[in-house]
Amino acid sequence: MNIRVGFGFDVHPLGEGRELWLGGVKLEFEKGCVGHSDADVLLHAICDALLGAANLRDIGFHFPNTDPKYKGADSKLLLKEVVRLLKENNYKVGNIDATISLEAPKINPHIKDMQSIIAPILEVSTNDISIKATTNEKLGYVGRGEGVNAFAVALIGKSQP
Repeated sequence: MNIRVGFGFDVHPLGEGRELWLGGVKLEFEKGCVGHSDADVLLHAICDALLGAANLRDIGFHFPNTDPKYKGADSKLLLKEVVRLLKENNYKVGNIDATISLEAPKINPHIKDMQSIIAPILEVSTNDISIKATTNEKLGYVGRGEGVNAFAVALIGKSQP
């Protein structure tokens, strides 16, 4: 088996009156991520990590924010399409390690729900999805509550012909 690693990063501003979707879970909060799709920064970072590991470009290439088809799109569907692309190229997900950087709301109470949503999409166990949360210690745009970051590392494998 050919093992490959990919790294993903995503950032979105936070805005009033927007829904906050993280890891496929809708969180109750006065601000949400601003973006073309549902702006789920965690799922976008995971998509980029998987696409990068398979050398299949990036999320913007496959789901451009200039395409009206993706306006308000559910990022879980984007992740499903990434998994389809991986399968098409004979790859299978091994595991994901991800971190969300956000001052508020608290993410830890929602991690198990996020794992339960992401794992079946990736066709792995919840034990193969690591999600961590941190603040930015009040520094920068994340610290001021203006935005959120997510980082992800993906391990994938490809069977040798």
